[in-house]
Amino acid sequence: MLEQDNYSKGDMNKEKVAAEEQVDAQNQEVNNEEGTANNEAKTEDQGAEELSTEELSAEEQLKAESQELKEKYLRLYSEFENYRRRTSKERLDLIKTASEEVLKDLIPVVDDFERAIRAEEKEADNEKALEGSLLIYHKLLKVLEAKGLTAMDDLIGKDFDADNQEAITQIPAPTEDMKGKVIDVVEKGYKLGDKVVRYAKVVIGS
Repeated sequence: MLEQDNYSKGDMNKEKVAAEEQVDAQNQEVNNEEGTANNEAKTEDQGAEELSTEELSAEEQLKAESQELKEKYLRLYSEFENYRRRTSKERLDLIKTASEEVLKDLIPVVDDFERAIRAEEKEADNEKALEGSLLIYHKLLKVLEAKGLTAMDDLIGKDFDADNQEAITQIPAPTEDMKGKVIDVVEKGYKLGDKVVRYAKVVIGS
């Protein structure tokens, strides 16, 4: 009977140990599964971080490329505008230069017309010739003015201007207030726009 009790107690101890071992094994399995799950979660987090970094890097690269293309466009546009303005100015300068030579050559013709008109005015019986000369003279002046050529008129009594006039001589001023001013115009001056194409030859008072 004692042996049977001892045997039963041994069996019970064995079963208890086996049960404890089974519980430990189950706990170990659960721990392993949790560890695997944690590792998988960490791997997924790392993958998400790497993917996010790659997406951010690609976005930054696209922004940089966009900025570079914008700068290239602005440079090209600026260069084109400068080229357009430069060529327009050169074309206008060429037109002005070409017309300037022709207009300068016509100024002596205008001088001859004025001399002829003054001579005809002295002849009392030459009214029709004077009328014809004045008609042609004024028509010529209108054409020249339309091209930008203008005469420097009404200089007598005004201060001498070295930028537009050339003093060929000085004479004693008839009055005190005429000193340093234009007393007579020997030859008219002309401007093409703002540029002097022929200086006025004047006499000034001293």
